[in-house]
Amino acid sequence: MSTATRRSPLTDWTLLVPVVALAALVLSWGRDLPGALVGLVALCLAGAVLAAVHHAEVVAHRVGEPFGSLVLAVAVTVIEVALIVTLMADGGDKTASLARDTVFAAVMITCNGIVGLSLLVGALRNRVAVFNAEGSGAALATVATLATLSLVLPTFTTSKPGPEFSSAQLTFAAVASLALYGLFIAVQTVRHRDYFLPVATESTPAGGAEEHAEPPTNRATLASLGLLFVALVAVVGDAKSVSPTIEKAVADAGLPQAVVGVIIALLVLLPETLAAVRAARRDRVQTSLNLGYGSAIASIGLTIPAIALASVWLKGPLLLGLGPTHMVLLTLTVVVGALTLVPGRATLLQGGVHLVLLAAYLFLAVSP
Repeated sequence: MSTATRRSPLTDWTLLVPVVALAALVLSWGRDLPGALVGLVALCLAGAVLAAVHHAEVVAHRVGEPFGSLVLAVAVTVIEVALIVTLMADGGDKTASLARDTVFAAVMITCNGIVGLSLLVGALRNRVAVFNAEGSGAALATVATLATLSLVLPTFTTSKPGPEFSSAQLTFAAVASLALYGLFIAVQTVRHRDYFLPVATESTPAGGAEEHAEPPTNRATLASLGLLFVALVAVVGDAKSVSPTIEKAVADAGLPQAVVGVIIALLVLLPETLAAVRAARRDRVQTSLNLGYGSAIASIGLTIPAIALASVWLKGPLLLGLGPTHMVLLTLTVVVGALTLVPGRATLLQGGVHLVLLAAYLFLAVSP
């Protein structure tokens, strides 16, 4: 664990930045910001991301794996869901596909971006990145099932025209997503927790415990947990504050509306991406994979039930089904992910393949 993570007094930037970012959110909420203020809010957003990573690591060090990565993944996703529902409530028909676009972007960013970067960093450190195939494979299987039930099937169902679920189908998808998410959490944290612990290597002992790092006190952990929540609220809230500027820039550039969902997902997932890369640099690739796949599972498993509930009062269509291009990318991601995870070891090549898949997704989002 880094020196910054061991430090208990919260009187430095890790305390001030989340508070300043939250203040920027309060002052900018619901207002049409000029360019200079948009830049200032974006700067606060970046600071809040770094603070969130710090406090997540403090909490993770105290509670241990896989609970540490679970805290960050769930916290980010809960606030991301609130952001999606808020934008859909305010946007009308033009946001009918926002939930689909954001959730699919989150899946591609986590399963290819976070996983690819983590494997790349881990392989650069030790030539081969080592992880638990059992836990990571189970996580990928859960992602594939959730994504198919929620994002692929709506394209082929016939109860409603277009890539939509009927009310009964949406209810089933929501219940199934929530049940699978709960089952995964139970397996990850209780029944088969050892499948999700870092693998012993030359630089880390069994279970990935770092013997020379003093765990933070209960008081420091609770303070960091509160500041983590504040930082994540600021991250997502500031992202919403700058979203009108993002939407205008996307429209002015003649880009597809789906690009807005991609940008929102990139902003919201920054804390998890940085945390995963830092874990991989400390030879804890399994922690990085927990963050990546856990975030994808949480994104679908919590967003679909929330959207199903919100659809009671949200007006307009709710487009969930993916198009052919995105279904091909999802299928390729699952197949490549399975081939990567089965050996329990990965090289630079596997990390590079996942990053190329992410690059292909981003390119096709801009130029469909």
